[in-house]
Formats: sequence, C-alpha cells, structure tokens
Amino acid sequence: MKGRVTIPTDVDIIKETKKIMKLWGADAVRDCDGTDMPKEIEELDAKIYATYYTTRKDNEWAKKNPDEVQQMYVMTDFHMADDSVLRINLMEGLHKDLLKVNDHDDIKRWWEVMDRTLGRSLGSKEWHYEDGEVVIKSKKYHEYTVSFLAYIIWDPVHMYNAITNGWKDFEKQITFDVRQPKSKDYSMKRLRKFLENHPKVDVIRFTTFFHQFTLIFDELARQKYVDWYGYSASVSPYILEQFEKEAGYRFRPEYIIDQGYMNNTYRVPSKEYFDFIDFQRREVTKLAKEMVDIVHEYGKEAMMFLGDHWIGIEPYMDDFKSIGLDAVVGSVGNGQTLRLISDIKGVKYTEGRLLPYFFPDTFHPGGDPVKEAMKNWITARRAILRVPVDRIGYGGYLKLTLDFPDFIDYTKSVCEEFRELYKNIKGCKAYSIKKVAILSSWGRYKAWGNHMVHHAMYHKENEAYAGVIESLSGAPFDVSFISFDDIIENNDILKNFDVLINIGDAQTGQCGGRYWKDELILSTIREFICNGGGFIGIGEPSGYPYQGRILQLAAQLGVELENGFTLGRGKYNTEVKSHFITEGINGDIDFGGREHQIYALEGTDILAKKGKFVELSAKECESGRCVYISGLPYSLKNTRLLYRAILWASHGEEDIYKWFSSNENVEVNAYLENNKFCAVNNTYSEQESIIYRGDKSSFHIKLAPNEIKWFEIEEK
Repeated sequence: MKGRVTIPTDVDIIKETKKIMKLWGADAVRDCDGTDMPKEIEELDAKIYATYYTTRKDNEWAKKNPDEVQQMYVMTDFHMADDSVLRINLMEGLHKDLLKVNDHDDIKRWWEVMDRTLGRSLGSKEWHYEDGEVVIKSKKYHEYTVSFLAYIIWDPVHMYNAITNGWKDFEKQITFDVRQPKSKDYSMKRLRKFLENHPKVDVIRFTTFFHQFTLIFDELARQKYVDWYGYSASVSPYILEQFEKEAGYRFRPEYIIDQGYMNNTYRVPSKEYFDFIDFQRREVTKLAKEMVDIVHEYGKEAMMFLGDHWIGIEPYMDDFKSIGLDAVVGSVGNGQTLRLISDIKGVKYTEGRLLPYFFPDTFHPGGDPVKEAMKNWITARRAILRVPVDRIGYGGYLKLTLDFPDFIDYTKSVCEEFRELYKNIKGCKAYSIKKVAILSSWGRYKAWGNHMVHHAMYHKENEAYAGVIESLSGAPFDVSFISFDDIIENNDILKNFDVLINIGDAQTGQCGGRYWKDELILSTIREFICNGGGFIGIGEPSGYPYQGRILQLAAQLGVELENGFTLGRGKYNTEVKSHFITEGINGDIDFGGREHQIYALEGTDILAKKGKFVELSAKECESGRCVYISGLPYSLKNTRLLYRAILWASHGEEDIYKWFSSNENVEVNAYLENNKFCAVNNTYSEQESIIYRGDKSSFHIKLAPNEIKWFEIEEK
C-alpha cells in the first residue's frame, strides 16, 4: 500500500526525497520554513504542498508600511514607587529584536497605566511618555504596571526557529497585519500572484489566518511568556475601533491584559474577553474565506496549519465551517493533540504531523529519534483508533534523517501500520460505551487542549489533570466539551450525557470559578446527579468559596476541601474500603503528587487516601453516583481506573466485559459498522490478555511489543 503520507523536502536532497517517498509510500511533499520546493519534485506523481505565509516572508512590504505591522499588548513587570514620581522602562525584560513600542498611535487612548495596589486605572493627566519610559505621578509604596501596544518587528515563530536551529546570516521576518486596509488589498493580490507563479502546486498550506499566538522572548532570547491560545497579539487600534462599534462599549487594554494573567486558560474568562474572541473569530473567519475562495478559483486545495498565526480561528465553533477549507493539519504530540485535529468538522480531510520534528535538537550525533518516534506513535495511535486523521506527515528538514537509518526504517513501519488501520476503520464510528462531557469555563473553545500549554507540553502542576484528557483521547467513550454558559443557555443539555467530569484547581477556568455560585448552574447539575447522572470531580472540582462551602458539590461528591476554617470540625470517616472502581487495579496508584486537603464526609466510601486526606472516593447521591479523584497523570493503569470510575458512575458495571481486555496494557476497539475489532498492545514488551467481545464471549491473545491485531466480528 502507499499514500496518506506527506514528507518535507529541499532543493539539495532531490534523489534522497524520491527514495524516501518510495520507501514510506508517501504521496505528497511539502516545503518547510527555510527551505524551497525543488522543481524536479514538482514533476513527480505526487501531491505538492506549498507553505504559504499570509503575514510574513515579505519584508519589503512590511518595511514600506510600518503602520500596518502587527501589534500585541504587553504589560510591564510590577514596579513599586519609592517616591512621588515613578519611571518605568517599557522594554525592560523584553527582546529588542522582537518588539518595538508603538508610540505612533494615541497612547493615551490605547495604553493603560494601573495602580495595582488600588486596582485603579490612572487618568491621562497622571502619567506621560518620554524616551521609552512612562513617567507616573505615583503614591509611595504603591505598585504600578503599564499596558502598552508594541509592533511585532520579528515574527515570534521565525525567531523560535532561528534560535532552535542556530541560524546565521538571515533576515528577520516582520509580521504585517492582513486585517488592515492596505495590507488586505495587497495580500489578496500577493496570493493571486503566488498561485499564478506555482501552477504545479496542488495544496496551499496556509500558516495561518492571521494572528500569532502569544509568544514573547526576554532580553536573553528565552521564552518570557507563551500561551498557545492567547489573543494578546491580535490587536491594533484599527481592529479595536471596529470591536468597539460592534460591542457597543469602550475597549480597555485590561480586557486583554487581565491583571497580567493575559486571560490564559487557567483564568475564568470575562464577558468582555469572550466578546473580543467572538468578534475576532467572526472577522478572521470572514477574511480567511476570501483567501480560500481565491485558492479554489485557481483549482487548488486550501489547507490550514493549526498553529502559528491561528488565533481567531476557533475550529470547534460553528462558523469555522463557513471558511470552506479542504483540510486542516496540525502537530501531534500525543493522543489529545491528535484528537484536537481529528475531531474538527467542516473539512474534507485532516492530517497529523507526527514527531519528532526533523530539527537538530533531536537529529544530532548521539540523538535518539527512534525513541521519540515510538513514544509519539504509540500515544497518537490510541487516539487514531477512536477518531482517525485521514493522513499523517512529518515536518522539518529531511536531510537530517539521512544519518539515522533506524529511524527511516521505523517510520516506514509506522506509515504501513497507519494505512492498515485507516483502511479498517475508515468511515466508521468507533464503539462508545458511554457519553461523557468535560465541563469547564471554556467548553468547546478549548476542546482537548484546556489543560495543555501547546503540542502536548504541560505545566508540571497541571500534568495530573491533563492526564485525564489524554486517557479519554483513546478510551471507548463519546467525549464532548461543554461550558457553564452552555448550561445557562440550555439547561437540558446534560440530558445528552451519562457522566459529567469537572477537572482542575478551585477558582480556575478549567474548574469554573465564579460559575459555581450561580443558582441555575448548581440546581441543574444537582438535579442531573440526583436523577441518575454520574459526576466525576478531579482535583478541586466545583471549587469556589461561597456560603460556607469550598466545593459547591461537596454534599454530592461526599468530600470537602479543608481551607483552615473547618479545622475544628470532627472528621471521623477515614476507613478505606474495597470497591468496583479499584477492583483489579494492582499496586500503588499514581494520583499525581498534588496534595489537596480533601476530607470525606459521612456516607462516602474512601477508596484511597494519603495520610488523612482523600485521593479517591465514591458516593451514591439519591439515584446518581459521584466519584472524587485527587489527580490522575496519564498511564495505562490510570486509564483503566478512569474507565472503571466512569462505568460505575453511570451504573454501567454490568457492561465491563463488553469489548474489554483483562490486561490494562492492551485495549480493544470495535467498529460495528465495518464488522471489525482490534486488540492493541500499548507497551514496548510482549503482553497476554483475555479479550472480551461485545457479547461478553472471550478468547486468549498474545501480542508482540506495540502490536495491533485485527479481527472480524462474527455474526451469530
């Protein structure tokens, strides 16, 4: 078999590209940042992808139009006044090649100076700007920050690539704003010219539409701040004036800056921030459609890279489909990043770019790219078996792989296995035993990525929560992501699910924060539970201090968080009991090491604890069932524990032996429409297991390391 694989190329490895194309069965080639597409490759019987940068790789235009260079909001560090006058250097701690202060536009209108001690925005007469500094009429011992606009004079992704690869003697690419009038008109003509000059190109791979995620480097070229979902680099006076007309109120930089938290995913988003996201989403979608329509006019496909300048594209919101894209491609770091791509609707096909990226940080003397590739494929495969991408591919510089023949051979096997599994499950929905909803402040906006920094990277403090999402990415459940606003708008929405899961620390965006004092939210979720629904809380679920509770669902969960105010309360429920959830789970369970001071209320079954604090518990609440888990980093054992918890919470214990493996290291996926099922070994060692079919009949199996075996479903 061949096909469904894309590889990168460059002008100096034409012969090698042809050889690897044949070996891996690749049917498409692409260029990468810093490479060019060879003319000889364009003559091959293969699909040609051309990377197209809508906002960079045209410094001549950017330099001629400095007023339309892209901008971002930046907040200075906190500065304490020790006198009646405070001077703050705006570029302190920022890389001088990355940003340039925008003092061209009305700074009194678009900047904001905050007295953080009072939480007050200073009036225009209380500060002024001179020689790169803001001079403040300050109060002694108060802290101040300045939020200001800065031009992005070096594209942050280009800067990242240059630093990572040690590039020398290159021109720093400037990012221009396609949203603004001159650049928009120019960009449409520029796109047409590119299409006319590349008649052999089949797919225009947009990178992307049109705003960079938040990525700031400090003066030592280290990452100062990164947020893959951040909107702070999607602003300009031109854009903000349009927003004000639509929203009907005056914009404040603080809506973006958010006290310096920058509205990251740990924050509960404000109404104003959601208003801004939705405005950007509509405007970016509309403009992206214009570009896609031009590509289609020239008879070519339009593909979007899920990353880089992708802010404003919200692929899980309904208007994404209106763009008319043919495909989406994204980087696959693990199962949840795979599902981040494969779950997108409204495109003809999806493509996952597997790791490792062909960069010298992996492909160097002494490097082990095979190890990274194996880990990447095994974790991604779990999710592919649930909802497959239609293609896989690789990025970077192909020439770097030539000194690693073991990697080339291993990748050949990955390509062959992908084609086999795709053939078996194409067009068929994998069997799901239950319907599960993840409840957060963000809902669909951050589907699959709400606990992720970017491309499967996590904050250590959050890994135990991200692990739950990773487990679900390859588990036999129909997974949805809903927000509290979804419940407010439609309080019947919970009737669509068997189990509701809330994950995160108290008061965070993932957990829900202030939403947990909303009467409608509380009543609706409690009704769902009491009428037979399942609820699983992980970390500090429903955590928001209000009316004598920290966990607002404490009575239903059967646990509460000790915050120091209830130390004098008697706590006598301490006995650990056996339970369906922990049955067959051998050895110690890894709950992630976060110590939540959770104690059990009376009537709760404690299933695991550390000292006097609960790590796992279960409680029946009228007709419903609730489970508490302190944290669950991704592992095959923890995936099995979560599986059993969902079954118990949804009264599904009797279904445990449907499409099931007795060995937690082996998983079963069934495709009833295609009359197929498979058993997959997710480890690097040989495994044996009892495999249970849908009718609970069983057979013994032995699987080689990483092996997957396919079977026909026999009709009775």
